[in-house]
Amino acid sequence: MPPKTMRAVVLKGDFDVAVEDRPYPTIKKPTDAILKVSSTALCGSDLHFYRGHLKCPPDFICGHEFVGEIVEKGDDVKKFNIGDKVVVPFYTACGECFYCVRGQASRCSKGELFGNSAPANTIDGGQAEYVRCPLADSTFVLTPKNIPEEMLVLMADIFPTGYFAASRYLKNLSARDRKEFTVVCVGCGPVGICAITAALTMVDKVYVVDSVPERLKEAEKIGAIPINLNDDPVSKIKAASDGRGADVVMEVVGHADAFQLAFEMIRPWGCISSIGVHTEMINMNGLLMYGKNVSMAFGRCPVRSIFEEALELLVQEQKKVAFLCGKTMSLEEAPQAYRDFEQRKVTKVVFKMGNEGTGVNVAEKVGA
Repeated sequence: MPPKTMRAVVLKGDFDVAVEDRPYPTIKKPTDAILKVSSTALCGSDLHFYRGHLKCPPDFICGHEFVGEIVEKGDDVKKFNIGDKVVVPFYTACGECFYCVRGQASRCSKGELFGNSAPANTIDGGQAEYVRCPLADSTFVLTPKNIPEEMLVLMADIFPTGYFAASRYLKNLSARDRKEFTVVCVGCGPVGICAITAALTMVDKVYVVDSVPERLKEAEKIGAIPINLNDDPVSKIKAASDGRGADVVMEVVGHADAFQLAFEMIRPWGCISSIGVHTEMINMNGLLMYGKNVSMAFGRCPVRSIFEEALELLVQEQKKVAFLCGKTMSLEEAPQAYRDFEQRKVTKVVFKMGNEGTGVNVAEKVGA
């Protein structure tokens, strides 16, 4: 028999989350499944509502990065069985609508977003002992055996998102462009690290711009060329490209200033790939955009559409990003984890249910 209640991380207000008892979730549609969560994580997107930048009503269950085991399923869930261990993209997908069949699952007409209650089509998140998952057959992916479970939380969001930022303009470059392209990543938090890791499999050199020295050091360790934000990055990028500017800029911060910097660094006919969550207006100079012939792409990653190719890359490059999952904590420690994460005292936090697996050294698991 399932329990009547479960423990869950709940938003109470700005800079305030609590771990509370919540009702055990129930199947509402035959395409639903109930997952017993084994690992879940804190993502930079969680800070948007935690800091109050997204004005959300309180008391929703947080979290959109989680993996776990199927404990119940609706009658229409045929591809998975009770006991299967799966990873779940942060946005569900039907696999059949106009957008899904075009590889644009982030805009699935039936899709729902876990753990972020501001817009429409959102549902309770995965920072909980159990979670209801709609469209299970077309959303779930069986967990692979060749990577630690703690790292699979990256596949719910930030690693596919980083891969998406890089692959939009760098995938399948010619050998000459691979060698000659000047690529910049603006921001090297966890998503930036994933974007850099992906990009370095597609081009020979990636520069990274950030204001946090510790983050720049981590980016340098995985092969990026660091530039401090206060050290005139525009001039440095132009000097590195015979005065042209960057061929591709990946903007992963989600702030107007970061986008402006990306625009200043890009060369004529260059491309900006923005995957940061922008929560304010961006002022764009139409004449300058016209004059540069710049191409720009924004928006949410279609995780389910690119899941398999991103997972293959994560397995290949897991030693580079294992440090992102180096901090494991109990779900009961979530209020402190949010505070530490918001203050950049930790790179990322993976929550384990109860005390099982807390203190795990993920880097040691993969030999990093």
